Amino acid sequence: MAPGHLALVLHGHLPFVRRLQAGSLQEDWFHQAVLESYLPLLHHLQRSAEDPQQSPALSLSLSPTLLAMLADPLLCGRFPDWVECRQRILEWTPPQHHHAAAHLSQQLGAMVAFWRQLRGRLIPAFQELQRQGVLDLLTCGATHGYLPLLREPRSAVVAQLRIAVEHHRQHLGCAPLGIWLPECAYFEGLDRLMAAEGLRYAVLDGHGLLQALPRPRYGIYAPICSPGAVAFVGRDSTATLPVWSARDGYPGQACYREFYRDLGWDLPLEQLQEMAIADARPLGLKLHAVGPPSCPLEHKPPYSPEDAGRQVQADAEDYVQGRVRQLRQLQSAMGSQAPLVVAPFDAELFGHWWYEGPQFLAALWREAPRQQLRFTTLRRCLEDSPQLQLCRPAPSSWGQGGYHSYWLNDANAWAVPLWHRCGLRMERLAATHGRRKQGQRLLRQAARELLLLQSSDWSFILRSGTTTDLAREQIHRHGERFQTLADALDSGQPPRQPG
Repeated sequence: MAPGHLALVLHGHLPFVRRLQAGSLQEDWFHQAVLESYLPLLHHLQRSAEDPQQSPALSLSLSPTLLAMLADPLLCGRFPDWVECRQRILEWTPPQHHHAAAHLSQQLGAMVAFWRQLRGRLIPAFQELQRQGVLDLLTCGATHGYLPLLREPRSAVVAQLRIAVEHHRQHLGCAPLGIWLPECAYFEGLDRLMAAEGLRYAVLDGHGLLQALPRPRYGIYAPICSPGAVAFVGRDSTATLPVWSARDGYPGQACYREFYRDLGWDLPLEQLQEMAIADARPLGLKLHAVGPPSCPLEHKPPYSPEDAGRQVQADAEDYVQGRVRQLRQLQSAMGSQAPLVVAPFDAELFGHWWYEGPQFLAALWREAPRQQLRFTTLRRCLEDSPQLQLCRPAPSSWGQGGYHSYWLNDANAWAVPLWHRCGLRMERLAATHGRRKQGQRLLRQAARELLLLQSSDWSFILRSGTTTDLAREQIHRHGERFQTLADALDSGQPPRQPG
């Protein structure tokens, strides 16, 4: 048996994109995530858990905004029709892609059948897997606010944490002990705010531990405890690079499905409009393979599901063997301390960004017993670790550069003073109107608009340069709604209607 454990940690999150009218690009984000990531993940976890030869284990965060949408009857009620629309579009597939289209259509049908088996209710399925000990469910910030940039006023950070805990309890029936800090971002003193809300453990990027004071004896390969009595584990880049990197890792294999080539871009706009799709956009209908290195997008070869399936098995075997070697090498250096390798990822890497990702996870769980690799959850490994080294984690994030520059730069810094001003005004509103019965509905809605304004998703989009107009629109919309509600509360007049 390989010494030590591997902890896979997935972060499930989407910004709140509910719209009364169907057919928006934002609603596509939700349906694609459900279809390509969360349903396949549940399906493979359930099957692996039923196999007595396997011992799957996974820590999974479900952000409050994602939980709210998974529980929303309006959004979920549209899902089968959304999939059916795409199955009909597949009928327009060019002949050279009929095999890939038939496979995709079959997969779409299988996921809708699984959706109906669950009665469209994914949350109870996650709860059951947690009850079985397969899943360790974590929370996140209420709307994924980037906490280091929200710490003035401090009440903004407290609200992100407290509402997240309440929402987790409401949907999952128990208070969370663990949290995926948005963007794994940490600032000094955050641990005490976490502990005050009952949160006891979280993931940081590797340098959050490696630059802790004092330096942890075992680096990132054992949990530490902060002065605020919160345990932290560190991301191991050796265990994550092969999985997330399209350039240097498995997702870039030539036979895997190409993400950026989509029927939504290839088909004439007139055909899309026949299906009530107003503009060209990704539809999740991808029929091409990655192809050889430097292959132009327009020359991508047809996708072969059979070739991809064989590659998945080979890559899973390679990954398991690599982790077994890594754990044995670590054990030789760590003596009596069993090493813990933590590999955190965005959940949508598996299925949405890397189509074969859920199959890869299933293959890992099948292959691990053969190679004597043991999986664990963060909660389980902490329950088995009675003593932790006391260290002060370093300010950090897992974004590019490792600190706060990805969320504070020329593209998005203009939003930070807006968060600050609105946060201060929310404190005044709560102090002035919090105990008055009149205006409570307006006060609650103002708080919602402020939380939605604080979402780091829009800052990320502004920095990455994708759909930036949409991100600016979201920030301005929530900021203007907050100010309108605040003005109405302070003036005692009904909110003005937008012009």
